[in-house]
Amino acid sequence: MAKQKKPQRPKAQTPKGFRDYFGAEVAQRTDMLRTIAGVYHRYGFEALESAAVETVEALGKFLPDVDRPNEGVFAWQEEDENDNGDWLALRYDLTAPLARVFAQHRNDLPTPYRRYAMGPVWRNEKPGPGRFRQFYQCDADTVGSGNVAADAEICAMLADTLEAVGIDRGDYVVRINNRKVLNGVLEVMGLSDDDQKANVLRTIDKFDKVGESGVRELLGKGRLDASGAYIDGVGLSDEQAEPVVAFLTSKSDTTEGTLANLRAAIGDSEVGAKGVDELQTMADLLAAGGYGPDRIVIDPSVVRGLGYYTGPVFEAELTFEIKDEKGRPRSFGSVAGGGRYDDLVKRFTGQEVPATGVSIGVDRLLAALHMKGRLNTDTTGPVVVTVMDRDRMADYQGIVSELRNAGIRAEVYLGNPKSFGNQLKYADQRNSPIAIIQGGDELEAGTLQVKDLILGAKIAETASQEEWSERPQQFEIPRADLVSRIKTLLDEQAK
Repeated sequence: MAKQKKPQRPKAQTPKGFRDYFGAEVAQRTDMLRTIAGVYHRYGFEALESAAVETVEALGKFLPDVDRPNEGVFAWQEEDENDNGDWLALRYDLTAPLARVFAQHRNDLPTPYRRYAMGPVWRNEKPGPGRFRQFYQCDADTVGSGNVAADAEICAMLADTLEAVGIDRGDYVVRINNRKVLNGVLEVMGLSDDDQKANVLRTIDKFDKVGESGVRELLGKGRLDASGAYIDGVGLSDEQAEPVVAFLTSKSDTTEGTLANLRAAIGDSEVGAKGVDELQTMADLLAAGGYGPDRIVIDPSVVRGLGYYTGPVFEAELTFEIKDEKGRPRSFGSVAGGGRYDDLVKRFTGQEVPATGVSIGVDRLLAALHMKGRLNTDTTGPVVVTVMDRDRMADYQGIVSELRNAGIRAEVYLGNPKSFGNQLKYADQRNSPIAIIQGGDELEAGTLQVKDLILGAKIAETASQEEWSERPQQFEIPRADLVSRIKTLLDEQAK
């Protein structure tokens, strides 16, 4: 008889493209989301928490660069008796669920509907360094208003949000463009072939990487990339390519100059002129609110979601320098983006519903704050009540409850209390500031021993207690003074 194989143990590892987050990271993200929510709430936006799972049909084809709706998402089919159940998927972003929510509940919601949403999203894409399949987004959208004042407000709120979480003015810029202006440029070019238009749009999207000369080459015959490979161009003449180049290079030192250059780039195009007018209105509204070009600027090089946005587009870029993996300086880059999308809700209602919004990449923003040293890195653990007699757990529970009721974070040691040294080691692992000790002698005397673990760590670092002579590492207090003395010690440690 063949020997049966032992059942194989599962591997204790996260799936590829996912990661685990521990105490300090979770606390930092929570603090950031709370701050962002405070700004959004101040602007009059209401919270919305929708399901993490949507039907694939509801998600639609509005997934970036994806033609089929079940690609790029984690999807599965519900089982029914005919094997014909709905296809479901984890949400890819927070915008498609908003379109479904508004279409479903529009008769019960105010119009315009102003909502913000925060939470994880999932993308079934190839992971890479710093690129995960699950990450947090933080969105704010106004649905039901076609007024560009709604777009301007989103940009102002984005600037306020960045400053609220700790990004200094001067370390960021919110850049604005308008898809209608780009449509005007395409109209002036006189292109009739849809494939050629799509190739032009893809080339425009590479402006940040290849610059003006690279765009000219790609619009023409083509160019050699950094690897030496030859990339075929769109095949336009220099005359045809000129409006695109004029559009991309129209940014001036002043808002007025940029708008004048854009008007020249779009020629007689009506849709282009409407886009420039909208940018002018946004600039005027933002200036009236105190948001000048030092914070929010019109920049024609901003090209986002070309098949998705229908009007103003914007992104927040952090401008301070960081070092890449090879030690070369570069700017941090974009941490948020958005724009006007007037066709998304129409998929459900058959009627165009104007909408505009922004999405903040929470993980990138956290990384930026970490690099700037702006994150709260306080990882202080709870006060630990040690256990000297396992038969007296009720007494220890009374101590910890009294601390908790006073708003002090505290816990009773719940491991094996046989070794007191292990209890103190546990307190060190938890980064606890204080250990409380009550043995039989202290119980009889109505006292407690308080061990200052923060001071103990400092003494261990300096190998000298002389400079701390006025502050004992361990001392006795009356049991009745528990809360007041622990609060006093915690205040001293915080200084």
